[in-house]
Amino acid sequence: MDRDEALQLLKKHVKKRANLDHARESEAVMRAMAERLGEDPDKWGICGLLHDIDWEECGEDATKHAAMGRQMLLDAGVDEEIAHAVGCHNHEYNGCDAPDTLMAKALVPCETVTGLIVASVLVRPNKDIGAMKLKSIKKKFKDKSFARNCDRDAIRKCEELGVELPDFLEMARDAIAGVQDDLEVG
Repeated sequence: MDRDEALQLLKKHVKKRANLDHARESEAVMRAMAERLGEDPDKWGICGLLHDIDWEECGEDATKHAAMGRQMLLDAGVDEEIAHAVGCHNHEYNGCDAPDTLMAKALVPCETVTGLIVASVLVRPNKDIGAMKLKSIKKKFKDKSFARNCDRDAIRKCEELGVELPDFLEMARDAIAGVQDDLEVG
């Protein structure tokens, strides 16, 4: 499945602009992480793009989220490695395996950090992700009351992949800034 086919599949199941933006942000961060780790950015990007394909259908039921997405992807003929990573990213609630591949392990911090980056830019007057200083993002990361639903421990899992937190935050900011014109930030 190429990116255009993946985007068509996503739009078949995801309608809300905020969820589509999160998918695009996650795609960008996963592509950047793949490049950093010497992996396939196209494949990892599709994983980021499709990771929440079931979000709107699952509603608030965390026990279904990602497990349903994994099956939706398998049914659509998406690569097994991508579908597996998608299922794993919510393993604490859905009964799927814990992340056990490099892609699955990367998806957890890559999709989670998008919430911190976007929340950080939304409180800035110019709403320009690329202009946001790393120092500001690090400060927001340390403030547990800021974007409190953004799991800092999940973001720190970047270090298990050999990417230090400051480098990861900068990489994520730059990746999302690269697609900002396609997003509805601000």
